[in-house]
Amino acid sequence: MPAKITCFKAYDIRGQIPNELNADVAYRVGNATAEFLDAKTMVLGRDMRLSSAEFADAVARGLTEAGVKVLDIGLCGTEMVYFATGHLKADGGIMVTASHNPADYNGLKLVREDAKPISGDTGLKEIRTIAERDDRKTASNPGTRGSIDLFDDYIQHLLGYIDVSELKPLKLVANAGNGCAGIALDGLEKHLPFNIVKIHNEPDGTFPNGIPNPMLLENQSMTADAVVEHKADMGIAWDGDFDRCFLFDEKGSFIEGYYIVGLLAESLLAHNPGGKVVHDPRLTWNTLDIVEAAGGTAVQSKSGHSFIKETMRAEDAIYGGEMSAHHYFRDFSYADSGMIPWLLVAELMSVTGKSLSELVGERIAKYPASGEINRQVADAAATLQKLHDEYAEDALLVDDTDGYCFEFPEWRFNIRMSNTEPVVRLNVESRADEALMKVKTDEILTLMSE
Repeated sequence: MPAKITCFKAYDIRGQIPNELNADVAYRVGNATAEFLDAKTMVLGRDMRLSSAEFADAVARGLTEAGVKVLDIGLCGTEMVYFATGHLKADGGIMVTASHNPADYNGLKLVREDAKPISGDTGLKEIRTIAERDDRKTASNPGTRGSIDLFDDYIQHLLGYIDVSELKPLKLVANAGNGCAGIALDGLEKHLPFNIVKIHNEPDGTFPNGIPNPMLLENQSMTADAVVEHKADMGIAWDGDFDRCFLFDEKGSFIEGYYIVGLLAESLLAHNPGGKVVHDPRLTWNTLDIVEAAGGTAVQSKSGHSFIKETMRAEDAIYGGEMSAHHYFRDFSYADSGMIPWLLVAELMSVTGKSLSELVGERIAKYPASGEINRQVADAAATLQKLHDEYAEDALLVDDTDGYCFEFPEWRFNIRMSNTEPVVRLNVESRADEALMKVKTDEILTLMSE
């Protein structure tokens, strides 16, 4: 066991097996989390990775030795741990997952009561310090580990976001990527009028069809081709722990998450007049336009789930969305869900009678965007300063909420450093002028490379 545990990241714990993450580290993290939270009850869940059962056992041992009652919900998605933590009024929850990472990785996502995130600035550093100590917390009366089944409660909660009687018999392609989304999909399907064509629906930690990462172009084609082949109305794909979902229109075209934020804001504001919607600074104009037209209030937050959730709680926002396909809901403990978004979009398609391409097409034309472009640079801070020196003087607005945003009359862009990778991330958008957006994108990328 090295003196330092190296798998602690900005938002969670994730590392390669066994050098960065192994059963001993998982045990230590479980025990340290119990001590940090002074927990009496903790929810525990795991994904389908081949190492997840072993690591869940190790986490449970660390928790029970500290006197914690472990409420084990078994094989599940991350959002099911969020739901169970709030529903059972537990002191916290731990999900064993590495989401979309390769098969030789695993990780742990931690929350406290009401599914509040534990991130680098809200406890992860302290938990790491405790975990690295030689002494462990041991209770005179060890805790217990018991299985608990909340699946039906979870499914009924999801169905509460839509009016099932309004749904049309849409044909949907659903690609679980051999992750855990198939579990929830099977539970929902019996309550819905949809004809669902399932792809790679069975959880399988060997990833026979590639790692469950719908952001990879080679993975998108599986869903897109199936949509066209089956003449489906929409395609849905998830990452391994299904806290994100990605949508494809009836033509098989991948829809940027930015435009889904606007759709969900519109849907939720229709049921919650005057509500607040939290968004990140990367791409904003489409969201601001929709929220204002729907009578809501838009609130900007720094990117990242811990910041979005914190802002939502402070503002009592009904919804928060990031272009990264993370969508957060007030009535879901302000947490992210990969199931609620596609249900809401399917309802919107049913009610309006519009296809998904029609729903997003006019928005894409009104606010064309580059999508997030990642570039490795020698010095990220120097790159941001270089762009600031070039654009700040002529900008109508310079915002440093997250990196730098520069706004001009007909276009804007955001440049920021990654929290998790040695890259800078660029997003550009314009007002109804795709050519301008592309010109400015090329201009900025050229400047960055000089």
